[in-house]
Amino acid sequence: MKKAIVLAGSRGIGKAIADSLKQLNMEVVATSTNELDTSNIAQVKKFAQEQKEADILVLNTGGPPAKEFSKITEEEWNKYHNQLFLGFCILFQNLWINQGGYVFLVSSSIIKEPIPNLILSIAYRVAFSSVLKVLSKTYAAQEISCINIAPEPIGTDRLKNLVENMDEFANTLPMKRVGKPEEIGKFVKSIVEEDIKYITGVTINFDGGISNYIF
Repeated sequence: MKKAIVLAGSRGIGKAIADSLKQLNMEVVATSTNELDTSNIAQVKKFAQEQKEADILVLNTGGPPAKEFSKITEEEWNKYHNQLFLGFCILFQNLWINQGGYVFLVSSSIIKEPIPNLILSIAYRVAFSSVLKVLSKTYAAQEISCINIAPEPIGTDRLKNLVENMDEFANTLPMKRVGKPEEIGKFVKSIVEEDIKYITGVTINFDGGISNYIF
């Protein structure tokens, strides 16, 4: 039986991915933020020692609050540096990914099209996306695919906290709706189920056509 680890897998996009992988009869370790807070480096190290290895690793976590650059505190910089960057790096260094496996990063489309009041999220998501890109070349020799999923806007609790009127917001979108977490879950499942390997080091936009960039 193959093993999948899904961080922040108790709700939202993480839960949708975990539920989809469970349909493939895998052992799925889906953590909640209470079980593993990636801003707590001691917890991250302990988790890596306990789990040791996986066939599929889904790096996912909640995002920082919307905040102007001038109002971000030093404590917030440190917390989200750990949560969105250092914690993931430590997992990469200490968790063995089995040959033929997958690493999925759930980041955000803002890594390509920044939003000023989400700079805390942008800074560290871009940084770790760069790490994933570099490591994808090393992992490729072991038939391990690394895929960066960049969603926005998806109907999660985070979006509801950022948007005052969801109906009005949805009407401004190309599809007149926000994305469903289950759509991302089905995407991950299809990649794994069909054993699609020759796609790695890439960023897949899940934005319903809202972005303005070409590449």
